[in-house]
Amino acid sequence: MPSTDVTTLIRTELPRLAGSLRKVGELILEDPAAVTHCSAAELGRRTGTSQATVTRFCRAIGLDSYQHLLIELAQERGRGESSEWGNTEIGPDISPDDSLERVVQVVGTADLRAIQQTIDRIDLDSVERAAQAVARARRTDVYGVGGSGAVAQETETRLFRIGCAVRGWTEVHAATTSAALLTPADVAIGISHSGATREVLEPFELAKERGATTIALTADPRSPLARAADIRLISSSSETSFRTGSIGARHSVLMLIDCLYVRVGQLSYQRASASLALTDHIAGAHAVKSRRGR
Repeated sequence: MPSTDVTTLIRTELPRLAGSLRKVGELILEDPAAVTHCSAAELGRRTGTSQATVTRFCRAIGLDSYQHLLIELAQERGRGESSEWGNTEIGPDISPDDSLERVVQVVGTADLRAIQQTIDRIDLDSVERAAQAVARARRTDVYGVGGSGAVAQETETRLFRIGCAVRGWTEVHAATTSAALLTPADVAIGISHSGATREVLEPFELAKERGATTIALTADPRSPLARAADIRLISSSSETSFRTGSIGARHSVLMLIDCLYVRVGQLSYQRASASLALTDHIAGAHAVKSRRGR
């Protein structure tokens, strides 16, 4: 696990944790820097739990020990302080009285951080396998609802433009009908921030049963969607006030989609180039003409 991922990992796992384990996670996210100076026993006292609970929390999120957690937090903080792409002193909270300048700083910093974290954790082999599958697919289905539905439609727009037979499905009945008609020559892409959205998981699992290659785009590598996938592409979230969950993750997901799209274009260069050449004139042909000469 890349060191930049530890707070993102905790945010991802937090909804699954209950009671005392959740208290530990919430306190760590509240002030990660302060936690790096705490012993496990002290963190247990601060959360009203115990040293044993802190150790159980670390194991629950996939870390070997509390010492491992401290190392990850310290490395994440160090990378943030030396980073040129954002000011880590700007927190994610936006109050009703904050200026527009601060809003822009907070939102921009959060988005840049999420994109950088996604780049740091990206599995190049997974992107390559996904691109190879899409490039040679007879047909590609993309499933997403809500905020992820917009990303599914954007994925369709990109891949369709370079000659792929692709369709974005945002309604579960239509998506499931399409999934039932897939074959081993096809690809299904499921997009869900939580990886647990039933309307995405249902057609995705059916596509897998039909033999299609399945690709999951999610922030949770342990989610049902990720577990059902042949290939997993993992995003990071950029949560701030008013932007949580899939909204906060949108930019990092689109960055992954862009990487996939460009690689598919490379792998199917002649088809992609021909498709772009045939369609490049369309936007310009529909532009409103200037009236300044009148």
